[in-house]
Amino acid sequence: MSCSLESINFEVERKRLVDQLKLYGYIRTREVERAFLKVPREEFVPPDLRKKAYLDTPLPIGHGQTISAPHMVAIMTELLGARIGDKVLEVGTGSGYQAAILAEIVNPDGKAGGIVYTIERIPQLAEFAKKNLERTGYINRVVVIVGDGSKGYPKEAPYDKIIVTAAAPRVPKSLLEQTRSPGRMVIPVGTRYEQTLLVVEKDLEGKIRITESIPCVFVPLIGEEGWKD
Repeated sequence: MSCSLESINFEVERKRLVDQLKLYGYIRTREVERAFLKVPREEFVPPDLRKKAYLDTPLPIGHGQTISAPHMVAIMTELLGARIGDKVLEVGTGSGYQAAILAEIVNPDGKAGGIVYTIERIPQLAEFAKKNLERTGYINRVVVIVGDGSKGYPKEAPYDKIIVTAAAPRVPKSLLEQTRSPGRMVIPVGTRYEQTLLVVEKDLEGKIRITESIPCVFVPLIGEEGWKD
């Protein structure tokens, strides 16, 4: 039986999903829980998929790209450990949902000084994300850039945290250089078809420590320091 959008209480669905993500241990901290409860995922998917916004699954957003499953967004956000006031770089804007989650953490009231720079190589998706972020009130805390995310965004470097939502063959040198000391990056690395989520930490002296997290599957990071199209 199908249901109309008018019959869906998205707030109830959002709370149900958050409870599920907490139960399975994907959401562990208050900051991440609060962000997930606040950001309306239904506003970051194509209109015809709004009914599926709170299923724990990736959804297509056009141009061969997807919005990650909520549990993967939660895992990466928890691993990143962003805090109020942080400057964050996201590589792979997509629909803008992950950027909104991070903006809600680093600058929850719009006055805390934290900011998210997010870079997307596909202009149409960058425009889609901008509209979503404007409509949901996050555009004053998120800067959307069109460009090659594998090279980062040196203009605003260094970043306290860097999150990459596309699969790289290796950790890009540019992103390492743009990570603050101390700072952290979360990035999927492997083949085009399967990867391992890595947590890359840089200490005060600039030494790098890499910890493996979980197996994952992301769309490829296309660019000069990623995969060639």
